[in-house]
Amino acid sequence: MENIEKVVDFINVQRDRYVDELKQYLAIPSVSALPQHQADVRRCAEWTAEQMRKIGLQNVKLMETPGNPIVYGDWLGAAGAKTILFYGHYDVQPVDPIDLWESPPFDATVRDGELYARGAADDKGQVFMHFKAIEAHLKQSGKLPVNMKIILEGEEEVGSANLDNFVKSHKDELAADVVVISDSPMFARGVPSICYGLRGLVYTQIDLRGSNTDLHSGSFGGAVANPGFVLAQMIAQMKDRGGHIKIPGFYDDVVPLTQEERDAWAKLPFSEKQYRKDFGVPKLQGETGYTTLERTWARPTLEVNGLLSGFTGEGAKTVLPAVAMAKISMRLVPNQDPDKIASLFEDYVKKLAPKTVELKFTRMHGGKPWMTSFDNPFVQAASRAIEKGFNQTPVLTREGGSIPVVSTFQEVLGLPSVLFGVGLPDENAHAPNEKLDVGNFHGGIISAAYFYDELSRVAP
Repeated sequence: MENIEKVVDFINVQRDRYVDELKQYLAIPSVSALPQHQADVRRCAEWTAEQMRKIGLQNVKLMETPGNPIVYGDWLGAAGAKTILFYGHYDVQPVDPIDLWESPPFDATVRDGELYARGAADDKGQVFMHFKAIEAHLKQSGKLPVNMKIILEGEEEVGSANLDNFVKSHKDELAADVVVISDSPMFARGVPSICYGLRGLVYTQIDLRGSNTDLHSGSFGGAVANPGFVLAQMIAQMKDRGGHIKIPGFYDDVVPLTQEERDAWAKLPFSEKQYRKDFGVPKLQGETGYTTLERTWARPTLEVNGLLSGFTGEGAKTVLPAVAMAKISMRLVPNQDPDKIASLFEDYVKKLAPKTVELKFTRMHGGKPWMTSFDNPFVQAASRAIEKGFNQTPVLTREGGSIPVVSTFQEVLGLPSVLFGVGLPDENAHAPNEKLDVGNFHGGIISAAYFYDELSRVAP
């Protein structure tokens, strides 16, 4: 244990340097969604690789894909020890609307103990946290207690189109014992957590056509179907009044919540009243029989993400629209399969659609749900490490969002994952004024350093 104490002492002395270096990383506008930032994305990949070499990682290289490069590096000098595959991303979201930022999005600024910049929490700050833990071990001990392989992609914010193929074509190179991902928030300020489950996703678009052109609603209304109205009627039949989704077979494969989980979540410091206040919600609603956390973490959903039909400009126009469109997403839970759910959805919508309109489906995106058991030895090692880094036992949570690559790592590489995040629920990850709590950043570096140490003692 003597070495780990030296490592932690080193980390504590370097606090200011870490923030200054992170600011340099955050200054690179690696916005993957915008073509004008393509050169910045590559520059960020090169900067990331240079940092990895500086901290002592080996075999560092940019691995080209049909899109942005993946940055790879490793350190494999711990004979007989476990191997971590660390995954993160160096690309960031666009910054719009720019006028809502209180300080420039790529000029990282500390205010009231929070570091404000695009990418601070998602995901550069959380990636950098591991870089600094690795550096501290290598500087103080000359070695890591475990083997590490690191892959950082530059397309996470645009759907990771090339990542699955990369993982499949580099299976041998990416062989490991456990995947570690730091790209998620903790449960609340002062309440560190480990996420053991993610929801999956089906994202689809419905298009209806009722005529070959918009028509005059006086001349044709009552004789020709109105796709906007038909679409509204169809959507209204997708859920009952209790929030239960009416698609036949939709719930067949859902793994029910255990009583142990329900009891544990009921003890979490969660206030529905505060939740409503934070988001300006008059009254919460959802599937009958479940709490807010149960609905968002462990129950599937069906939501309308966008609607378009007819005239939507200023003033009035008496039009009978030719077309109507809805974007609809479904969040899935273990063991729902995205392709099966998409097919069940399409079958049900076909039955709802009258013969007065033409119907077209577009499957946009999908991802499988993921869950690991809490008594997994890797999760337990992370729990001990986070307790040492934050002086508090982490709570075990699930997350309502989706990280599709987690199930890819499970299926293609056969690896469990540990989700080890230090963001906060109000971090504004995809909004103006994204921020990372500086105290959490330092606690995360110490926790990561302890985690590598704890993992070195996990039995084979």
